[in-house]
Formats: sequence, C-alpha cells, structure tokens
Amino acid sequence: MKAIGYQTATKTLNANSFTMIELPTPTAQGHDLLVEIKAISVNPVDTKIRANVSPDEGHKIIGWDAVGIVKAVGDKVSLFNVGDRVYYAGDLTRAGSNAELQLVDERIVGKAPASLNDAETAALPLTSITAWELLFDRLQVSRSKDAKPESLLVIGAAGGVGSILIQLARQLTNLTVVGTASRADSVKWLNELGAEHILDHSKGLDAQRTEHSLGEFDYVISLTHTDQHLDEIVKVIKPQGKLALIDDPASFDILKLKRKSISLHWEFMYTRSMFQTKDMIAQHELLTELALLVDNGTIKTTLGQHLGKICVENLMKAHAILESHQSRGKLVLEGF
Repeated sequence: MKAIGYQTATKTLNANSFTMIELPTPTAQGHDLLVEIKAISVNPVDTKIRANVSPDEGHKIIGWDAVGIVKAVGDKVSLFNVGDRVYYAGDLTRAGSNAELQLVDERIVGKAPASLNDAETAALPLTSITAWELLFDRLQVSRSKDAKPESLLVIGAAGGVGSILIQLARQLTNLTVVGTASRADSVKWLNELGAEHILDHSKGLDAQRTEHSLGEFDYVISLTHTDQHLDEIVKVIKPQGKLALIDDPASFDILKLKRKSISLHWEFMYTRSMFQTKDMIAQHELLTELALLVDNGTIKTTLGQHLGKICVENLMKAHAILESHQSRGKLVLEGF
C-alpha cells in the first residue's frame, strides 16, 4: 500500500519532511478494522508530531482524521461490517491515516454521516471529539435546553475545534455562546456558525465584555495561546468558574486561578485510546450521535479548504497553512 511518512522530525518544512513510500498491507485482528482511506483532514497535532517525534525505526506515518470503507475486520469486531463507510480520528500511538489503508479500533469509530461526501466528513472527527469531550466530559455542561442559562467564552473560536464547538454549544445546550476572532473573515465565519457575540482576542477581552454588556463567564475554553490570554481569562471568568484548554502553554501560572477558585480542565482526545480506558467506546457513541445530528441538519461540516488529492505536495501545503496560524475551518485532502 502507498503511505506518506518521514524518517526524521523536521522543525521547519523542507524537502525531507515527507516522502511517498510502499508498505505491506496490515492485517485486522481483535477489535481492529482495516479501512481503505478515502479522505483525510490535517490538524495542528500533525505539525507538532512531525516537528518533534522521529520514528524509532523506519518511517513514521501520521494523520488523525479519516473517512473510508471497511475492507476487513478482526475476530472481536461487533460494531461494523465489511463495506461500512466510517469516520474516526484514530489513535496517537498507532500508524496514522496518511496511507491507503489503516488499522483502527472499532471502539473509536463511527458510521459516517450519510448526507456528507468524503471531504466534508473527513473534516469532522478529531475536532468533534475534542469539542464534545470539552463540553460534556471535562466541563460537564448540561445538554438540556431547559437548564439554567449560563455563558461560555471560546478563545480562538474560528479554528477547527472552535468551529464545531460553537455549533454544539448553540444547538445542544442553554449556553450564551461568545467566540473570539481577530480577522474579518473569521468573524464572518463565527457569525455563520451561530456565535451570539464575537470579541477580538488581540485586544483586551474584559473591556470588550463590558462594551457588549456581557457578565462574567461561567465557562471559558481556550483553544490557543492560553499563556498569552491567561490574565484576561482570569478577569472575565466568574468566581468558581471553569477553565478548559487544549493547547500547550509555554508557561502557566496556576496560582492566578486561586483567588476566584477557578477549576482547570485539560482535554486530550487521545487519552481514551492511548490508555485503553474502560469508557473508550464513548468516542464510538459520540461519533454515532454526531452523524445523526449532521444528517438531520443540526450540525454542519467545518470544511474550510479542500487542498486536492492525498500526496506529498498537498500534505506539505496543509502543514504550511496550519503553521501560519491563518487557517479557518478544516483542511482536507481526498484520494490517492
């Protein structure tokens, strides 16, 4: 099978960052599905791994978002059959989706939304799992529209995770949803997704909150540059509020949260698969529910740019766009 991999981590993209290689076809065993990849999306985690993690031997295959067709199943598989069209984000500890074929545990896979094409579907899994777990597992936000009114601020809301998070919060909760963005096209995008107010994270958030006649926030989710925004976050969050984050701050002074008794919640969507947690199947369940929400028109795909077929040149292009921090929505590649 064809795959795109690398032998050495490269901090800066160059001619050696990726190469097309031939590998043996893997065999499905246990709970594994063997999936023929139809489309993938590229995420910031891809760029971090490429920059920092070299393979122990041979080539490293990355990529953690895919839609494809089940070609074979292991002997313990009970959720899927050969021929099923599926989508998933995969497992950080295993070979990724930048390949013609991939093994993935059925417990972190869902049947793909019937109403979307492959490119539109590939945009959803990783960011949807992350957003879902942020809201409902980490922050434990109520999914009842009859719950008491509360408020959420999403910092860096126009990216991949934010684009699905805004929709889930608006459609499934009773939260007032406020996002941040600094560019005009990002502001337009957030308006289309349903953000009720939009603040500019390049300026003081607390002052803008007052200008918009907004109270302090029950929840703040920081998706990027958390260390740079921490002082403003502490100002805008309610006493006893909850802060969640997904990025990797260079520094983080947790003592700043003490005076307001702010609780801190990390989200890492690979935790369940990495540690084979007892509730690992929760990702199958949420992807299944998400597909229903997409098919009934409640949630829409967050596809931002279709960059063409899955090849070295286009994968390099996707990494360059992500490292420029100018992406809006998801970057997708389709077909070998």
